[in-house]
Amino acid sequence: MLNNQSQLGEGNLRENLSNIMNDPNFRVGQTKKEIVWKRNKATLYYYPSKSKKYKIPLFLIYSLINESYILDLYPGMSMIEAFGQEGYDVYLLDFGKPGYEDHDLTLDDYIIKYIQTAVKKTLVHSEATELTIIGYCLGGTLATIYTAICDEPVKNLILFATPIDFERSPFLQTWSFAVKRGDIDIDSVIDAYGVIPAKLVYLALKMAIAPITFTSYMSLMERADDEESVRKWLLFNKWVKGHIPFAGATLKQLINVFKENQLIKDQLIIKGNKVKLACIESNLLVLSTTGDQIVPEHLTTPIVEKVSSADKQFKRLKGGHVTIAMRGEIPIEMVNWLSERSDLI
Repeated sequence: MLNNQSQLGEGNLRENLSNIMNDPNFRVGQTKKEIVWKRNKATLYYYPSKSKKYKIPLFLIYSLINESYILDLYPGMSMIEAFGQEGYDVYLLDFGKPGYEDHDLTLDDYIIKYIQTAVKKTLVHSEATELTIIGYCLGGTLATIYTAICDEPVKNLILFATPIDFERSPFLQTWSFAVKRGDIDIDSVIDAYGVIPAKLVYLALKMAIAPITFTSYMSLMERADDEESVRKWLLFNKWVKGHIPFAGATLKQLINVFKENQLIKDQLIIKGNKVKLACIESNLLVLSTTGDQIVPEHLTTPIVEKVSSADKQFKRLKGGHVTIAMRGEIPIEMVNWLSERSDLI
């Protein structure tokens, strides 16, 4: 009986896979966008809302590890699309894929040459006097660093699943302890490669996401007869495996940020400026999810006590590390918070 059910599931899966792969509309990043600015591999995209309600645009920053299209995965599974439906113009800074020629690209470069410049371009393009910055995962860490040292008018700062305090990080625990003890000479590896290849980034992170990947595969088999579920799984699996190269100089700096817990201790220096979290006065919303195995809550929440923001909140949502980005709707907690802090037209 079980064998028959298994064969039936595999047959349904093959049929659904065939239907999906032959669908010309099966592609990521379909929300209408325009290019506002480019530098090197980075691109600033503009996603105009079809029903704009708010003056203050949203400026999105994603991680350096994966491709940013997880924020615009597919119609009905797109955070960017959902923000547009809520009435917000959206700008996304896509850092692109570093080549070997970018091996000396530093964290300072990402913060100043890319994020700060893109923010200025956004303010000019949108004709807005303020903006909201939304950072996801490591993109939230970058957003935090930038907001702490910037002069631009950041009214709201929203952090999704953002690692800030690395003291008790489970992320890549097996080798992270070895790095801290000095058992692994990461600098030599980075110097040998210059830019860490995407495949090596994937293999390193696979240790952390293996249980998640296995659970995801089991859920696929359980829903093999549902074409929409298979479609979602294929899109997610493509993104999970789509790591991008990592600039060696930046990775060295981030490893030190992690090992020495520099950000939460106000010890990080960017372009000669000490990054002090107390300098952040923007309205702050910190979001964590109950099932996040990669960036659990205790890595995220310490920032709430460190910033000087008069208006600051932490909210816990149901879901995993990236499920919020894939739901196709904005959590009601965020909808309410943001609408109260964004000026109507």
